[in-house]
Order: sequence, then structure tokens, then C-alpha cells
Amino acid sequence: MSKRSATEVHASSTSQGEPRKTPRSDSKPKEHVVDDEMGEFEDGWEDEYESDEEIVDAEAGKAEDGMDVDDEVLPAIEESEEQPPAPEAYIPGVHRLEKDEILEPDDSVYIMRHNMSVNWPCLSFDVLRDNLGDQRQRYPATAYIVAGTQADVAKNNEISVYKMSSLQKTQKENDSDDEDNDDDDTLDEDPLLEHRSIPHLGGVNRIRAQPLPASSPLPPVSQPYYVASWSETGKVHIWDVRPLIEALDVPGYTIDKSRTHTPAFTVNSHSAEGFAMDWASSGGANPSGLRLLTGDVHSKIYLTTTTASGFNTLGQPFTSHTSSVEDLQWSPTEPTVFASCSADQSVQVWDVRMKGRQSVAGIEKAHESDVNVISWNRATTYLLLSGGDEGGIKVWDLRNVQKKGTSAPDPTPVAAYNWHRAPITSIEWHPTEDSIFAASGADEQVTLWDLAVEQDDEETGAMDATEGGREVPPQLLFVHQGQKDVKEIHWHPQIPGAVISTAYDGFNIFKTISV
Repeated sequence: MSKRSATEVHASSTSQGEPRKTPRSDSKPKEHVVDDEMGEFEDGWEDEYESDEEIVDAEAGKAEDGMDVDDEVLPAIEESEEQPPAPEAYIPGVHRLEKDEILEPDDSVYIMRHNMSVNWPCLSFDVLRDNLGDQRQRYPATAYIVAGTQADVAKNNEISVYKMSSLQKTQKENDSDDEDNDDDDTLDEDPLLEHRSIPHLGGVNRIRAQPLPASSPLPPVSQPYYVASWSETGKVHIWDVRPLIEALDVPGYTIDKSRTHTPAFTVNSHSAEGFAMDWASSGGANPSGLRLLTGDVHSKIYLTTTTASGFNTLGQPFTSHTSSVEDLQWSPTEPTVFASCSADQSVQVWDVRMKGRQSVAGIEKAHESDVNVISWNRATTYLLLSGGDEGGIKVWDLRNVQKKGTSAPDPTPVAAYNWHRAPITSIEWHPTEDSIFAASGADEQVTLWDLAVEQDDEETGAMDATEGGREVPPQLLFVHQGQKDVKEIHWHPQIPGAVISTAYDGFNIFKTISV
């Protein structure tokens, strides 16, 4: 991001937030030229000949209205070759925007960047799997997501399936100057956002789609594709959104409202609303292998399982936390193990086979304040990320976490970062690169990190210090800004490096040159 005067970009601002591009003239500065060797010309209306010199002498000193004018010939005004000053890189916590300054993105560091507005803000969303293939690199790109709204009144809320298409590569300023560039995928056309919705009573605190195995196709329309929504009413609803996807892809497809507009199941066990939720699957795309965890603000966690006959919520909750459960994550390798974090500052590890529904291990003071979010590494399965209300990010080695009943102190995190200046709102490991993760904060930053980057002691002064004295961690790869009140982020598992974020002012989908 760079900062510039608001008056510089006001006239050319667009709905996509593209940076101001000032056209450069191809003409050269004009010069005052007198040709002394011009011959005489014949006046076709007179019998006499006149020279250029005589004509100039006759008219010299007189203006059109007969007034005397200065004989001195003023030189032509030459166009300035001086370029405007380069925009200044904006570093959060170091620079401050003045009253007449706004942020504008540097599109030279984006491979793709699009902003999309929606009718109501969405506090939460999830990426839906599609049949367009894995490891996609071609543009324009297409992505499907499911999101829940935060409308003005409870009855106006919806669950929407969005199809983002025509996601072109970000056009660089020098693309138009390259005569050899005939590749259509560099066009920076507006993206297309389509959606199909179902009504939802109450604002949606969190929404998650059932997991589908990597490289597996989208279930056929005859089979369900479930998403779960945490409502502010204190209920968790499970919906089948597969017909909504079909309606976006097949013109004229008629949605069976009896299938989509009524929840397939509702969890009524919670006595209050909540935010924590996570799916797991032990049966691939088979719905009979699904497991759903939900945690509420009264510290209780409930487990809902599926069988051939449908969904069932177990009656006894998990109860080791003493305050609101903020996030939940199933183990990527052990089907009975999950982790949780809470406003009681702890991270707990559980095994659903244990009687008593108590955690088996934990970090009692993982952060100095509420622990808002966690993420379990899918490749290096002993690593767990946590983000706190104080803005800190920590990386934990679960092999060092002590079992309950021991007097051992809390382990030390293997890495800790304090870049964000406000609560961490979302955090997630990259789906395939085990050292890379993304985070978002209430300071309106989305940051990309790589733990594999090591500090070069010889370049310390040049690499990690800013003019304001704030150190930039070498592991911090990228800072994406421009959204207001960022709430959640996700990597797109089928488009390597693509990140989607939701905020008060809509969605961003972007891919950087860094990841």
C-alpha cells in the first residue's frame, strides 16, 4: 500500500479501487522554428508578388484589434519532463494517514486483486469445492463461497452461495505499452458476482462447509453438500446448499425449496449463542462420516455426529473451559482429537473417547488476553497457531504440551509475533505449504507469513527496521490493506496462493507475488 493525497485520486477512483494512472504524453515538446530559406509564393488574386518578409513587416506590431503589441517574441512553453514524486510505502504502526490522504494499492505486487460489495456485511464465510480442478493457474479464475449475513433485523438475514467469476489477472501499468502482449488473461475487467440465497433467522456468527477430500469432485446434485451456521439466536443449523450451486451453473435450474429452505438438522443443545465451529470427516464425501463441533459463549462444546439415519447431537458437553469458547479445530490425523481456545486465555486439547468430557492437555495461559482463533497445521501436524485479543500470534509445538494432572509449566511458543496492533480476528495455515500462514486483525490488516524465512544477521539493519524504528519481522511476507473491519480470511484450496477475506465493506480475493 502507498499513501497519496485524496485530491490526486478522487477524479479517477473506480468501484474496484484501482490506483490512479496518469497518462503520459507521447508528443515531444514543441519548439519555435523559423525557416529562413522559404521561397516566395504567388498571390493568385493579385498581379504583384509579395514575400513572406513583407507580410510579416506589414503585420508586425499590430494585434487583431489594431492595438500595439510587444515586438518581443515569447518562447513556446515546453512541457515539463519532471515526474511526480513516487508514492510512499505505508507501514502500519509507523506512518499515519493525514486528513487529505488515502491508501491506494500497488498493483505491481498483486497477480490478482478484486473487491466485491454485497447487500449486507458477512461476518463469516467458507470456500466451497468445485469441479474446475486443483492447482489452477489460468485466468480468468472462478471461485465459489458460502457466507452468512449480518442484516439490520433478524428476519432479513440470509445464507448465500456466491459465484465469483471473470477474476482476471491484475493489469500492470506497463501492460498496455507492451506491443507483444496479446495474452487476454492480463485484462483487468470487472469481476462478476452471482448468488443464490436462502432465508436465515438471525445474524450468522460463523458458517462452515463440510470437508471434501482433496482432488475429489463436487457431489452430484442428487447428494447433499452440507454447511453449518451458528445463529445469534443460539441455534446451529445444518443446510444442504448443493442445489444452490447447481442453480448458479445451470441456467433454468429450479431449486427445490423443500430441500434447501428448511434445515436438514438443528442443534438445540446450546443455551446461548456462540462462534466456535468445525467439521471433520472420516468417510470422504460420504455424509455418514461427518462430525461437527460447536462451542458457545457459556463455555460448553457439543459434538454432533452422523449415521446412516441422520444427525445426532450427544447430550453431554465438553466443559473444561471457564469462559466463552472462541474457536475449534479437529486434528488433521487423529479422528477423535480436537483443540479449542477460549476467552479464559487457554488452549485445550481433547479426546472424545475420554469419559467425563474433560480436556486431556492444555496451555493454561496461551496469551495475555482472550485467545480468539486457532489453526492446526495439516502437514506438520504437531504445529498449532493461535491469535489473541492483544494482537499477538503464537506458534505452538503440541509435543511440548503437558497432559492434565501434571505440575509442569506451560510450554514456550516456538515463535511469537506482535505485528498486529489490534485483536487477531482470523488465522489459517496454507493448505499445502506447511510454513506459510495468513492472519487478519481488527487493525484492518491481512498479513501473510512464512516461518521458513530466517533473519540474515548481515542485513538486519536493512531488512527489519523501518524509519519509525519499528522492526519488521523477516517472516512477514506481505501486508494487504484497504478493507474496513476485516473479520475472516481463507486460502482457496484449489487456487494456490489465493486468499479471500470478508469485511464490513465486502469481499476481497487476491493473490500476491509473495506466495
